[in-house]
Amino acid sequence: RLKRRWSGALAGLAGLAGLTAGAVGATLLLRRRGEARPGGSIYPEYKRRAADRWARPGMEVTFRAELMPGRSRSERNFRVAEVLPSGRVLLEGFTGEHTETEFEPIR
Repeated sequence: RLKRRWSGALAGLAGLAGLTAGAVGATLLLRRRGEARPGGSIYPEYKRRAADRWARPGMEVTFRAELMPGRSRSERNFRVAEVLPSGRVLLEGFTGEHTETEFEPIR
């Protein structure tokens, strides 16, 4: 009977020690991750610096022909008004946010 009590107490202490070790490990991981990239993002398009952007304000971009069928190249040209932090762009004279994949590659 006494042996059962001790084995239950030891099992409880072992469980408590395991929980404590897990909490300490999680705290250390979170603290280390915070130092590595403060305010960072897991998405690469948000991690780009301004110099790494695919477009800049004032730059001319051309929509892919598949997106604007029946229009000539000059009718598919627009000027970038603003580049958003997500990498999307706002255009002059055209509504909405647009991604890099909607435009022809820059030569």
